[in-house]
Amino acid sequence: MLSDALHYPLDSDDWLRTILIGGLLSVLSVLVLPIPLLQGYYVRVLRGTTRGDATPPAFDEWGDLFVDGLKLIGVNIAVSLVVVVAMFVVGIVTGFGSAIGSGAGPVVGTGSNGGLSGLGGLGGLLTVVAFFAFVAFALLLGYVAPAMFANFAREDSMAAAFDVSTVLAAATTSEYLIAWVLAVVVGLVLGTIASLLGIVVVGIFALFYVQVVTYYLFGRGFADGLADAQRGSL
Repeated sequence: MLSDALHYPLDSDDWLRTILIGGLLSVLSVLVLPIPLLQGYYVRVLRGTTRGDATPPAFDEWGDLFVDGLKLIGVNIAVSLVVVVAMFVVGIVTGFGSAIGSGAGPVVGTGSNGGLSGLGGLGGLLTVVAFFAFVAFALLLGYVAPAMFANFAREDSMAAAFDVSTVLAAATTSEYLIAWVLAVVVGLVLGTIASLLGIVVVGIFALFYVQVVTYYLFGRGFADGLADAQRGSL
């Protein structure tokens, strides 16, 4: 899978044109407008890989590309809102825990000290549990989010990103797990190298290449995982 992913961006007759356009759009992303175009291209990568297309898409039909990019940005915003809500809940629980702890300060006498100390411990426990629950939730969402994006691209429907049964069916397979880990490793290793090469310009185009590779892995992992899950349910 990794070998296929690394070759994927180059497996077309106009691969150099695609890399050059992608790198140029990455540079121009500071102008905001090119961002949906780049995101739209990544949607096409996901759509192609989830449907078994072995060759990378081209930069064409720019209007559709822009719309697809806006849709992916919309899905990302929705996912981000889930994180914001989770942070809000954690803030409430943490505040409640702190309030309990504050009410359990030093007390003169022995009659109620044990009870107040117990409340202080409970407040601290609530804070710790809320923090680790949020971290676990954020990690889980980070793991599942690419599957949400892949299903959105495959079905060409924003609602498909929130099709919990389909997304989890693919995300809970070994195929998806392996692809996700490979994507993270590629992003960290090759992304770091590309970032260092950024000082000689070529790194900008290398970063686009790395992004295409990671999206290929996410799409391929989702497709293989979903196919395996569907076979297992027969």
